Amino acid sequence: MRIGGFNQITQIYNNSTIRQTENTKKPSFSDALQISGAAKDYQAAKQAVASVPDVREDVVADIKARIADGSYQVSGNAIADKLLADYEG
Repeated sequence: MRIGGFNQITQIYNNSTIRQTENTKKPSFSDALQISGAAKDYQAAKQAVASVPDVREDVVADIKARIADGSYQVSGNAIADKLLADYEG
């Protein structure tokens, strides 16, 4: 076994010099966001739909008035046809 080589190895591991790393350059580009025309149209349509009420009060008021005075008549066949149409497709 060679003991002389041991001193050289310990010198390698006991290296006390500190090396500084170089500062890297900052990238010269920047992020950018581009929104397509279709996305802008979609956003405008979504806002238009959101501003419309879910319930058409004028239609509901008309039906309520017709139910109250007894003039609102619905055919049983019409209801059955609508149910079958919804069930089939």
